[in-house]
Amino acid sequence: MKRCFLTRTLEHVSAEMSLHVLAYNLKRLMSMLGIAGTMKAIKSARA
Repeated sequence: MKRCFLTRTLEHVSAEMSLHVLAYNLKRLMSMLGIAGTMKAIKSARA
């Protein structure tokens, strides 16, 4: 049986899934805005 997640407990699987979703969304954002536009958006959101 193949496991889909590297971690075992529900708390850790939840954190791992959150990282997967974050990475997916960042890749989408970079494809839409480009790397420079993404960095600019991140810097303006932090201020």
